[in-house]
Amino acid sequence: MLTLKCPYCGVQADETELSPGGEAHLTRHGPGSDDDAFESYLFMRRNPRGPHFERWRHAMGCGKWFHAARDTATMQVFGTYSAQTTESPQTILDAIRAVNPDFQYGAAE
Repeated sequence: MLTLKCPYCGVQADETELSPGGEAHLTRHGPGSDDDAFESYLFMRRNPRGPHFERWRHAMGCGKWFHAARDTATMQVFGTYSAQTTESPQTILDAIRAVNPDFQYGAAE
Protein backbone atom coordinates (compact mmCIF):
# COMPACT_ATOMS: atom_id res chain seq x y z
CA MET A 1 0.00 0.00 0.00
CA LEU A 2 1.21 3.48 -0.86
CA THR A 3 1.58 5.86 2.09
CA LEU A 4 2.43 9.53 1.57
CA LYS A 5 3.03 12.28 4.11
CA CYS A 6 0.94 15.37 3.43
CA PRO A 7 3.40 18.31 3.53
CA TYR A 8 0.68 20.66 4.78
CA CYS A 9 -0.95 18.83 7.71
CA GLY A 10 1.80 16.26 8.36
CA VAL A 11 -0.50 13.23 8.27
CA GLN A 12 0.85 9.92 6.95
CA ALA A 13 -2.04 9.14 4.59
CA ASP A 14 -2.55 5.84 2.83
CA GLU A 15 -3.74 5.83 -0.76
CA THR A 16 -7.41 5.45 0.23
CA GLU A 17 -7.22 8.98 1.71
CA LEU A 18 -5.58 10.46 -1.39
CA SER A 19 -6.64 11.27 -4.95
CA PRO A 20 -4.08 11.04 -7.77
CA GLY A 21 -3.68 14.04 -10.05
CA GLY A 22 -1.25 12.75 -12.65
CA GLU A 23 2.22 13.87 -13.54
CA ALA A 24 3.72 16.83 -11.64
CA HIS A 25 5.48 19.86 -13.07
CA LEU A 26 3.55 19.98 -16.35
CA THR A 27 3.34 23.17 -18.34
CA ARG A 28 -0.38 23.70 -18.74
CA HIS A 29 -1.63 24.78 -22.17
CA GLY A 30 -5.21 25.89 -22.59
CA PRO A 31 -7.57 25.90 -25.57
CA GLY A 32 -6.06 29.18 -26.81
CA SER A 33 -2.60 27.66 -27.33
CA ASP A 34 -1.38 26.14 -30.59
CA ASP A 35 -2.61 22.66 -31.47
CA ASP A 36 0.70 20.86 -30.88
CA ALA A 37 1.15 22.33 -27.39
CA PHE A 38 -2.47 21.61 -26.45
CA GLU A 39 -2.26 18.02 -27.76
CA SER A 40 0.98 17.48 -25.88
CA TYR A 41 -0.56 18.80 -22.66
CA LEU A 42 -3.66 16.62 -23.00
CA PHE A 43 -2.17 13.33 -24.13
CA MET A 44 1.61 13.09 -23.78
CA ARG A 45 2.66 11.84 -20.36
CA ARG A 46 5.74 10.09 -19.05
CA ASN A 47 5.20 6.58 -17.81
CA PRO A 48 8.58 5.70 -16.35
CA ARG A 49 9.73 2.62 -14.56
CA GLY A 50 11.62 4.18 -11.68
CA PRO A 51 11.60 7.65 -10.11
CA HIS A 52 8.57 9.73 -11.03
CA PHE A 53 7.02 13.01 -9.85
CA GLU A 54 3.26 13.04 -9.30
CA ARG A 55 0.46 15.27 -8.04
CA TRP A 56 -1.71 14.05 -5.18
CA ARG A 57 -4.58 15.56 -3.22
CA HIS A 58 -5.17 14.83 0.45
CA ALA A 59 -8.86 14.30 -0.33
CA MET A 60 -9.91 12.79 3.01
CA GLY A 61 -7.82 15.23 5.05
CA CYS A 62 -6.89 18.86 4.51
CA GLY A 63 -7.92 18.77 0.83
CA LYS A 64 -4.71 20.36 -0.47
CA TRP A 65 -2.71 19.33 -3.51
CA PHE A 66 0.93 18.35 -3.17
CA HIS A 67 3.70 16.69 -5.14
CA ALA A 68 5.31 13.34 -4.40
CA ALA A 69 8.43 11.67 -5.77
CA ARG A 70 8.33 7.90 -5.76
CA ASP A 71 9.73 4.91 -7.59
CA THR A 72 7.00 3.33 -9.72
CA ALA A 73 8.70 -0.08 -9.65
CA THR A 74 9.52 -0.40 -5.95
CA MET A 75 6.91 2.04 -4.49
CA GLN A 76 9.73 3.73 -2.51
CA VAL A 77 8.70 7.27 -1.63
CA PHE A 78 11.52 9.81 -1.83
CA GLY A 79 9.49 12.69 -0.41
CA THR A 80 6.54 15.03 -0.72
CA TYR A 81 6.46 18.80 -1.12
CA SER A 82 4.19 21.74 -1.84
CA ALA A 83 2.31 21.81 -5.15
CA GLN A 84 3.35 25.45 -5.55
CA THR A 85 6.95 24.35 -6.01
CA THR A 86 7.97 24.56 -9.67
CA GLU A 87 10.90 22.15 -9.37
CA SER A 88 11.63 19.21 -7.13
CA PRO A 89 13.62 20.17 -3.99
CA GLN A 90 17.31 19.28 -3.99
CA THR A 91 16.87 17.04 -0.91
CA ILE A 92 14.47 14.83 -2.88
CA LEU A 93 16.75 14.73 -5.92
CA ASP A 94 19.63 13.73 -3.61
CA ALA A 95 17.47 10.94 -2.10
CA ILE A 96 16.69 9.63 -5.59
CA ARG A 97 20.36 9.77 -6.66
CA ALA A 98 21.39 7.90 -3.51
CA VAL A 99 19.37 4.92 -4.80
CA ASN A 100 19.69 5.57 -8.54
CA PRO A 101 23.01 7.40 -9.24
CA ASP A 102 22.27 7.70 -12.98
CA PHE A 103 18.98 9.54 -12.46
CA GLN A 104 18.72 12.78 -14.48
CA TYR A 105 15.96 15.17 -13.43
CA GLY A 106 13.66 16.00 -16.34
CA ALA A 107 15.31 13.52 -18.71
CA ALA A 108 13.03 10.59 -19.54
CA GLU A 109 12.27 9.87 -15.93
